[in-house]
Amino acid sequence: MTDAAIHVLVGTNKGAFVLDGGPDRDGWSVRGPYCDGWPINHVVGDAETGTMWAGGGGDWSGAGVWRSTDGGHTWELAKLTTGELDAWAAKDPDFAAMVGWTEEPAPFGDAFSQIWSLRRAGERLYAGTKPATLLVSDDDGRTWSEVKGLTDHPSRPDWNPGGAGLVLHTIVADPADPERLWVGISAAGVFVTRDGGVTWERANDLAPAEAGATADHPAGPSDGEVGHCVHHLEHAGGDVLYQQNHHGVWRSADGGGTWRDVTEGLPSTFGFPLWAHPRDPETVWTLPLNGDMVGRYPPDAAAAVWRSRDGGATWEARRDGLPQEACFFTVLRQAMSGDQQEPAGVYFGTNSGSVFASRDEGESWDEIARHLPTVLAVEVLEPRG
Repeated sequence: MTDAAIHVLVGTNKGAFVLDGGPDRDGWSVRGPYCDGWPINHVVGDAETGTMWAGGGGDWSGAGVWRSTDGGHTWELAKLTTGELDAWAAKDPDFAAMVGWTEEPAPFGDAFSQIWSLRRAGERLYAGTKPATLLVSDDDGRTWSEVKGLTDHPSRPDWNPGGAGLVLHTIVADPADPERLWVGISAAGVFVTRDGGVTWERANDLAPAEAGATADHPAGPSDGEVGHCVHHLEHAGGDVLYQQNHHGVWRSADGGGTWRDVTEGLPSTFGFPLWAHPRDPETVWTLPLNGDMVGRYPPDAAAAVWRSRDGGATWEARRDGLPQEACFFTVLRQAMSGDQQEPAGVYFGTNSGSVFASRDEGESWDEIARHLPTVLAVEVLEPRG
C-alpha cells in the first residue's frame, strides 16, 4: 500500500495508471503504466482491502483480469482467453522464448477478446466481456465462471452490436443489496437481476405518458426493447438509476422498471459518461458531446460538465477550469467517476490523455494529469485500511 489518501485509477489503451493524491485531494502524482501495457478498459478497487483489479486485453493478447494487493505497484494476471500472440508463440519456439511465453490453458478458450467492465458486489467480483458475457469470481479475481442466467436469456439471439461491438460495458450494484445488479449492453439494453444473476429481466420500458414522460424514443416503441444503445448506467441509491444512451439522459425511479427522458436543458442528446452523487440521488453529472456523426466532441468545442440538482428536471453547465476554445476531446463511457468526500469530488479523463478533477462538486476544475495515453476509464479508490 501507499501513503496516498486517495487513488484515481485510470485505464488506458497502453496500460493502467494510478494517480495518487493527498488528504486534501491535491499534490497528485502519476505512476504507471502497469499490466504489461495491455489495453485496460476498466480499473476498480476495494476500499476495505485496497485490492485493485484491471480488466482488458484485445485480439493480440487475449482477455484477462489483473490484480494488485500492494496499492497498484505490482500486478498478477488471470489470463482468461487466448489471442494472436498465443497462436504465434505456439508455432514459433524462438518467438515464444523472446516474449517469455509458456503454454497454459485459457479457461475460456477464445470465447471473448476483452474484459470491458468490472464491479465488486458484496464478496463477489463481476466482469463484462466483448462479446457480451457476464463473468463472476468468488475468490477475488483468481478464477472465473460464466453467469449462465444472462447468457441463456431468451432475448440473446436478438442482441445486436453497437459501434464498439457487442459489449457488456457497465455493471452496477446496489450497495444495500449485492444480489441486485444491473448491466448495460450495447446494443441490447439494460438487464436487472434480483437474485445474484440466477434470473434476469430486461429493463428498457419507457415511463407511461401520464407520468410526465415523453412516450417516444428513437430506438423504438415502449415494448421492452427501448434502450438498445445504452451508453452508461449509474445507480444513485435506492431505486433511482440514470442512463446515458444514444438519444439522451434518462432516469428511472423504480429500479429500472421504467425510464423517463430528462435530456431537456442539455445542449445535445449524445454523450457517453455520467456519474451520480454518492449521497444525493437528485444530483447527477454528465458531459454531452456534439453528436454521433459530427465529431463526438464538446458542443462549440468548449468543454463543460453539466450538473442537475433536481433529478434531471434542470441542468447547468460548469466550465471553470475547463478548456473553452479548440477543445475536441472525447470522454468515453467509463471515464467519469467520483469520490465519497464532502463536498463530493468528480473526475473525468479524455481521449487526449488528460484527467480533470473537481473538489467542489463540479463548480471548478483542475487538470491533475496530462499526456497520458487515451483514457478509457476512471474510477476512484479511497482505502479505509
